[in-house]
Amino acid sequence: MIHFFKLVRPFNLFIIALTMFGLGSYFDAYCVKNGQASVLFSLPFILLVISTILIAAAGNIINDYFDIRADRINRPTKQIIGKHIKKRWAIVWHWGINFIAFAIAIYLSYTFKTFWYLFIHLLSINLLWYYSSYLKRTAIIGNVIIALLTALVPLLVGIFYNPFLVKNASALFPFEAVHNTTNWILYFSISLGLFAFFLNWSREIIKDIEDVEGDKEIKAKTLPIFLGVKKTKWIATAVILVPVFITFALYPLYALSNLEISAFYPILGCAFFVIAALILMWTSKERKTIKRAHLSIKLAMIFGLFLPVYWLIIL
Repeated sequence: MIHFFKLVRPFNLFIIALTMFGLGSYFDAYCVKNGQASVLFSLPFILLVISTILIAAAGNIINDYFDIRADRINRPTKQIIGKHIKKRWAIVWHWGINFIAFAIAIYLSYTFKTFWYLFIHLLSINLLWYYSSYLKRTAIIGNVIIALLTALVPLLVGIFYNPFLVKNASALFPFEAVHNTTNWILYFSISLGLFAFFLNWSREIIKDIEDVEGDKEIKAKTLPIFLGVKKTKWIATAVILVPVFITFALYPLYALSNLEISAFYPILGCAFFVIAALILMWTSKERKTIKRAHLSIKLAMIFGLFLPVYWLIIL
């Protein structure tokens, strides 16, 4: 059983749950403030978190299933499928977990009279399979797909809370009034999603640099193999700096919000780990240092996604 828990990467699943409950708690505070009942620990929201975690867990399983050959080189001591868990059982676990997640999506879509949960869950399940079996070995699109799926996590929370917090918001089409300034929930969720998208995209590129030897073995066409490591580092640098530039570009908006500079301390923590990741990536001469760079980006993402919880505490 311990090998199964290692296979699904419990720390990553914990971060997903923390992100959803953190953003949910921020929106939930406004529900209570407006005289509505709290829905943070309601059955539908808990089921939404569980289904999202289950799809991520199943994605981790199928990813390792298709990565057996590469992991013999990249992560020989951490390989689980084929060593501790048989391949056929990995497939059984993958489809069984996805079935439960999809059943929850059907329930949520029926309860809230919307197709969004069904659509996003089905899309995620299929994209994770196609990514693991083929897209992961491509130069760009595979990394973009994983970054996009990461960005969907805060967006799901926004879709859930939108009908509770925005007057006349449609559960069926929650984006129909996105031009309306009162529809701040989706603005905020999309902003966090974009933040997660660019940071995770850069992390995936750096992971490709880390895994270049194993990827050559399976004849993958990732960026460091296709363009070379140095050019790939420049691309990773450009991608990782996008959220930084967006933050500075939106500074006038922050000033107009009358928030104290202390309200953005988590952003400073995020910036610290982004800089650390860039230094580690450019000074790396061995695989271990590259690994530290992509872990630094993960920490930067955690600081950024912690921002709503921090605001809830200090404001």
